[in-house]
Amino acid sequence: MHYATIKKYDVANGPGVRVSLFVSGCTHQCKNCFNKEAWDFHYGNEYTKETEDEILKALAFEYIRGLSLLGGEPMEPQNQPALLGLLRRVKKELPDKTVWCYSGYDFEKDICALKLGDPAITREMLSYIDILVDGEFIEEQKDLHLRFRGSANQRIIDVQQSLKQGKVVLWDGEMYI
Repeated sequence: MHYATIKKYDVANGPGVRVSLFVSGCTHQCKNCFNKEAWDFHYGNEYTKETEDEILKALAFEYIRGLSLLGGEPMEPQNQPALLGLLRRVKKELPDKTVWCYSGYDFEKDICALKLGDPAITREMLSYIDILVDGEFIEEQKDLHLRFRGSANQRIIDVQQSLKQGKVVLWDGEMYI
């Protein structure tokens, strides 16, 4: 896997100060995507053990609320194995940190239906993700007033409550603040 950048003090992609990993590779290719260069799966730097260590070190500060995964596309099958390793470490070493994931894939139709790569990897990734912002960016539904998303079709989903209840539970905007 490759990644475009790591932002160690991000306040735009989830509540509080977060560490954000922008992975490379995306097959959605949304019109007017803000991160078009990250469509290429080989863009940026190679993701290594040292990269993962750097992310964990940045997350360890008390004022950091958690990790946000963006892209590119974190749920692309090519990106899932490396991200699963990162998520395992985050939840083991820093269990109080929240994990947000941004995906152009639909939560029910694609992700929960296990249509992306290895179903066991997708299922385990979901077990570590607290919040998922799903849906492709749609230029015609762009709204700069929306919190933590770019277009009105995108949803902010409480993954753990959704899995527990067997239906989509939207984030209430108060949790994890």
